[in-house]
Amino acid sequence: MSYVYVAAFTGNIISFIAATCLTWTSPILSQLQDKDKTPFSSVLTDDETSWISSLLPLGAVFGPFVYGYLADKIGRKFTLLICGTPFLVAFLLLAFGKALWMYYIARFISGMSVGGVFTVMPMYVGEIAEDSNRGALGSTMNVFICSGLLFTYSVGPYVSMVALNLTLALFPAAYLVLFFLLGPESPHYYVSKHRNEEAKAALQKIRGGGEEAVDKELSQIQEKIKEEGRGTFFDIFKSKGLTKAFIISLGLVGFQQFSGINAVLFYASTIFEDAGTSLDSNICSIIIGLTQFLTSFVTPLIVERLGRKVLLLFSAVGMMVSEVPLGVYCFLNDKGNDVSAISFLPILCLITYIITYNTAYGPLPWAIMGELFPANVKSIASSVTAAFCWFLAFLITKYFKAVSDAIQIGPSFWIFAGFCAAAIPFSFFYVIETKGKSLKEIQDILNS
Repeated sequence: MSYVYVAAFTGNIISFIAATCLTWTSPILSQLQDKDKTPFSSVLTDDETSWISSLLPLGAVFGPFVYGYLADKIGRKFTLLICGTPFLVAFLLLAFGKALWMYYIARFISGMSVGGVFTVMPMYVGEIAEDSNRGALGSTMNVFICSGLLFTYSVGPYVSMVALNLTLALFPAAYLVLFFLLGPESPHYYVSKHRNEEAKAALQKIRGGGEEAVDKELSQIQEKIKEEGRGTFFDIFKSKGLTKAFIISLGLVGFQQFSGINAVLFYASTIFEDAGTSLDSNICSIIIGLTQFLTSFVTPLIVERLGRKVLLLFSAVGMMVSEVPLGVYCFLNDKGNDVSAISFLPILCLITYIITYNTAYGPLPWAIMGELFPANVKSIASSVTAAFCWFLAFLITKYFKAVSDAIQIGPSFWIFAGFCAAAIPFSFFYVIETKGKSLKEIQDILNS
């Protein structure tokens, strides 16, 4: 097995950690509002719990700029290692904190690291991968994310908050050791810093091929970076190709967020309770997490065969089709109609939603973003795109509960379905196909 898989898998442990933070609120919020389980002197209000949920994506707005800057200054590897430290601090604060401000700080700093992970990890994997496996390797990030989501859903409801947070703290501790020992630096970073001997050594370790093949790839990287030079944010708008790449990236993460994914992840238990489904809400959340985990293996296997656009179209249609009947069910239930005969519908619709989301609009925006931008603007473009994504996530997680209380949860899902419908023409007409193409070929297509 090529060492590139060892590097990608070891590095992606931090993606697992980031995901545990995303679903941490689902089993925990109900405990914080239970006077017998909360660590605070009084139970939290809905507004306070909404801040605990939304401070993570708010922190993630700033994370891409901090960690994106570090990725260019000190390298992808050491940036990812620094990114892991706040997770460890945050979980310890959540385990032993007795004041609300400690929880706020923990969620914000872990959010900054989440934003960093979603910016630097696609960059890192995109640079160490080969043209033939870049899509598959990029999609493995989603496997680790879904593993983390499932872990919190499965363990969180059945252990104390202290036990959960101490368990979660073990993962960043292990990651810091493993990735430091096993993770190579990106050859692209070394070349950009004129450290060509180190770049060659990194390539030999990652590829495991002969010296001639390594020298050839090193020469290609040198030529590519030499042509690109050093860019700024405003350079994105100086060429048609880069502007289009930026719009594609913003569009993909925008439709990803407005499909409603973070509302589902952060408030899974609450959604099932409000929908009045016959199954226990925690069991429903575990089913959702398990579905997401199992389907996360599909995209890496088929993305290089079917291509990005086909999967994006399937994903958008599937999410729309699943959210419309879910909205109808919730609307009828809120109006006092007897929906006991179709009480299975919420879990069925959300399973369908998760399967189709996980096929493309979950993993592919980040993988495609890593393919679209040349090295000179990749860091800043990725940072801005990720910040935009997390700002939308902040708005949705902060105000979803308030909006769904005001207009009811059914119409909320219809709004999400409307955005999924809009994603269909965007995916078909504007997104370019990157399957099997080199980074240079992708730039040529964007500029054509």
